[in-house]
Amino acid sequence: MAMQRREWLGGMGAAALGACLGGLPGGARAASEWKLATGYKSETFHTRNVEQFAQEVGRSSAGELRIAVHANNSLAKLSDIFAAVQSGKAEAGEVLMAGIVGQVPLAGADSVPFVLSTYQDAARLWKHQRPLIDAALHAQGLVPLYAVPWPPQGLFSVRPVRGKADFQGLKMRTYNAATVRIAELLGAVAVDVPAPDIPKALATGQIEAMITSSATGAESQIWTHARFYYELNAWIPKNLVFARKQAMDALGAAARQAVVQAAQAAEERGWAMSEQAMASAVAELRSHGMAVERIAPDLGREIGRLGERFSREWVRSVGHDATRLFVPFYTQA
Repeated sequence: MAMQRREWLGGMGAAALGACLGGLPGGARAASEWKLATGYKSETFHTRNVEQFAQEVGRSSAGELRIAVHANNSLAKLSDIFAAVQSGKAEAGEVLMAGIVGQVPLAGADSVPFVLSTYQDAARLWKHQRPLIDAALHAQGLVPLYAVPWPPQGLFSVRPVRGKADFQGLKMRTYNAATVRIAELLGAVAVDVPAPDIPKALATGQIEAMITSSATGAESQIWTHARFYYELNAWIPKNLVFARKQAMDALGAAARQAVVQAAQAAEERGWAMSEQAMASAVAELRSHGMAVERIAPDLGREIGRLGERFSREWVRSVGHDATRLFVPFYTQA
């Protein structure tokens, strides 16, 4: 899989970036400093990857470009970062792709439930999604640099879940329209619970199940309340790191190339970090006595049917561009 990613990162990825950046004449330039905004804490693997990206750009550009990473919403809130880069408050930023569907509808492919089940699926989706995201952001004066997934979203439950019947009456935590629909279609009871209130909601029985990543479950020590974790892989969301095109164009050729190369390295490294984060989190869940299982075959078939339903609905809502993404995703390697 790593070789597959290197092939399309080194070919299509670099070519797409080059096309977005445009060919400006090189030459000596004064040193530039960028602000890169992210909403995630410094210890998050995404932020650690961004920090390394920034350091590599500084070294490779021989100091022509220095990138200062502003983590944990310190420069702009996560929901405001896209606009902050567009306005020039920051030259670059990191966002959850599912969080920018209002500006870039095709980014919503990341949050269509039950379409992806493996990192290989996620890499293949990004292969077909990348050129469309390139074009969409370029039209808004932005340049995608790289994307890295979070660990897949699994199902935590206080009691065993073997089939659809086990969801009947199960109080499931929801936080957006998609998770509400999942709960309803599975026969669970949708309960809107903000993230900070999850431990209390589990402890008091307000919720009995939730869909989130193994990493989030481990960070929140969910084993104190839930005993079962199912590798549902409901979706595999990605973070996108991007820059303002005007800031890219202001760089000399060597600095622009340093950004492109560091972005390719960050993407490759970030996917590996995500897989490692998943493996470590699952191991931690097991070490605290949680049962970690794949979903049962019958439930898997039901989930597959739901995935087909959600993907058709998403294509209808987004239109032609969504068809341009999902047709090759389903029919090509």
